[in-house]
Amino acid sequence: MPAAKTLRAQRRKASINRSTRSFTRSRVRAASEVIASGSKADDDAVLRSAVSALDKAVTKGVLHRNTAARKKSRLTKQYNKLPN
Repeated sequence: MPAAKTLRAQRRKASINRSTRSFTRSRVRAASEVIASGSKADDDAVLRSAVSALDKAVTKGVLHRNTAARKKSRLTKQYNKLPN
C-alpha cells in the first residue's frame, strides 16, 4: 500500500516537473532565437518572460538556482551585446 501511494506521487510529480521543464526550455529557446534575430524592441518582453519562467522553475524545485542563474546570465549577456 505505501509503495503504491509513493509510486502515484512520483508519477504525479514527474509529470508536473516535465511540463515545467518543457515550458521553461521553450521560453529560453524563444528568447535566444529572438535575441539572435537582433530586434531589440521585441527582445525585452521575451527576455523578461524567459527569466520569469526560470525563476518559477527554481521556486518549484525543478531547476537548481545556480543553473537558472547561469542561464539568465548568458541570456542577459547576449541581450546586452545587441546594438541599441
